[in-house]
Amino acid sequence: MIRIFVMKTCPDCNQVKSQAAGDPRFELIDIGEHVRNLKQFLTLRDSSPAFDPFRQNGAIGIPCFVLEDGTVTFSPKEAGLTSDSDNSDHAPACNINGTGC
Repeated sequence: MIRIFVMKTCPDCNQVKSQAAGDPRFELIDIGEHVRNLKQFLTLRDSSPAFDPFRQNGAIGIPCFVLEDGTVTFSPKEAGLTSDSDNSDHAPACNINGTGC
């Protein structure tokens, strides 16, 4: 099962959540829903070098996909979903500087 870390207030996550909802291949984990979800995400974020560019740029790193083999990716396509990158320039962003999540 592919775990997807998301947050309800993240515009990038909402597009991913709508695709993955109800699909048994995915487990959606909202990091804002419960502190245990946030701790699970922070443990991953603090230990995975995949998050290095996000930490350096002050971004969170969501949506985040943990594939069945443990690979961490930020690409919906690598997780078997479609990417809405063409529309992401028009969507609101949750980074303080407006560049993404």
